[in-house]
Amino acid sequence: MLTLQEIQAPIQEELKAFDKHFREAMRSKVLLLDLITQSIIKRKGKQIRPLFVLLSAKLCGGITPATYRGAALVELLHTATLVHDDVVDNADERRGFFSINALWKNKAAVLVGDFLLSRGLLMSLEYDDFTLLKIVSQAVREMSEGELLQMQKARKLNIDEPIYFEIIRQKTASLIAACCACGAASTTEDKATIEKMRQFGEYVGMAFQIKDDLLDYGTDDIGKPLGIDIKERKITLPLIHALNQAGRTERHKIVNIIRNHNQNKEKINEVVRFVKGYNGIGYSQEMMREYVQKALKELDIFPESEIKQKLVALVHYTIERTK
Repeated sequence: MLTLQEIQAPIQEELKAFDKHFREAMRSKVLLLDLITQSIIKRKGKQIRPLFVLLSAKLCGGITPATYRGAALVELLHTATLVHDDVVDNADERRGFFSINALWKNKAAVLVGDFLLSRGLLMSLEYDDFTLLKIVSQAVREMSEGELLQMQKARKLNIDEPIYFEIIRQKTASLIAACCACGAASTTEDKATIEKMRQFGEYVGMAFQIKDDLLDYGTDDIGKPLGIDIKERKITLPLIHALNQAGRTERHKIVNIIRNHNQNKEKINEVVRFVKGYNGIGYSQEMMREYVQKALKELDIFPESEIKQKLVALVHYTIERTK
């Protein structure tokens, strides 16, 4: 597997240019707001999403000024949703740092999220990037609907495979689909190409989320607390498959643990053993690989090139990561 640095190599200069665009988009004349947004910039992650935007654009024709604005728009709106999510979840940490709400309280965090949303909207309108704005706005709508659908189903713990796949398509895959569609739309007006890249991103996003769910059944050093999905009563694919294979009595016992004993470490370990015993891990890995193959199939229309190779490598990186 290529390292992230090796994948980024052909567009190092473009990533630096994007970073400049993003920093400028985050600036404010209000001192407190600028202090908070600059702290967000300093703790930025691996920049997977801007990388999908830039590589998709380069694959479809070439990186343009609109590509940078598209990547910045995705990051602004995505960062806004993360800030709001931390308030909703009452989370104290984000990527190993104190969350915005932990440092500056909920009111400031909500207002910062609103500011980021408005900056993305205004930037798009300023440059008439209506196609990019439509793509990303649709993704934000789907992300919100996905979260609410998951909340609705989590109350009764009645999530089956079709509902699970719809939830992760909306919650996670829609944003990566938007990244790839924005990249394509920033360099070509061909609707078929844009849709092809959107579908590619959606399949990648499905595989990405299944991988994230699998990490919950790993070991304590993988970067995600073991059993956190169980503690939060999230019904993910490994658990759904195991429940479908189990008998009625055992299934009721596991559902009871998740509903009433989800903070008990021994009980959580019992659920983990149950999932592994019914091949929930192997089944989910198989489904993840199927989505990867579907994603790569969408790239068949593009000729072989270094950029295509890096995009393929980025897909593999997202499912082979350890955190």
